[in-house]
Amino acid sequence: MIFRNFFFATLLISSLNNYSQNKIPVKDSLSIMKVMSLQQDAWNKGDIDSFMQGYLKSDELVFSGKSGPVYGWENTKKRYYSSYPNTKIMGKLNFTIKKIRSLSSNSAYLIGEYYLKRSGEDSNGHFTLLWKKIDSNWLIVSDHTSAVK
Repeated sequence: MIFRNFFFATLLISSLNNYSQNKIPVKDSLSIMKVMSLQQDAWNKGDIDSFMQGYLKSDELVFSGKSGPVYGWENTKKRYYSSYPNTKIMGKLNFTIKKIRSLSSNSAYLIGEYYLKRSGEDSNGHFTLLWKKIDSNWLIVSDHTSAVK
């Protein structure tokens, strides 16, 4: 019994040490969560233009989905307008954030899930976002989204 408790305590301490090495500062985490919240609200209002403000406005932006990568902010915006031409198809979006980790002082990644409630068929899936801090603002530079349904 003592060995078992020691093993679990060692495993827990090891996990906490690994966690703290990539832990993102609270201020940065809150800034990223604010962008996610603004995107969710914009989507639920049918406002793709405001939703796009969470992305880096650059040709370096990449969105990867089932049709492969789309490069650039303008092309990503066009993809959203083409895929979601009206609020009925857009539905109501809900994000669930699973993990945010720091890669450096000005970069991070976020893993989450999305759920789209629609009058027709609902959609849900997973996403990984790479973030870059530019002039104190956190912006998405890479979005990989995979639909489950």
